[in-house]
Amino acid sequence: MAKDIRITIILECTTCARTGVKKGLRGISRYITKKNRRNTPNRLELRKFCPYCYKHTIHGEITK
Repeated sequence: MAKDIRITIILECTTCARTGVKKGLRGISRYITKKNRRNTPNRLELRKFCPYCYKHTIHGEITK
């Protein structure tokens, strides 16, 4: 069988993750999307809206 080219990835807010948000008070913004493994072999970074920071921030790809 052929190897699956499109994979599901998780994008996490880099601002929330860096500040070390406490689990009980606030969360960390995460988005689920897909990427083509051949076209983008490196980690993906996109600007998305973070509801915890109330602004557009860079969301980076994390491992599952």
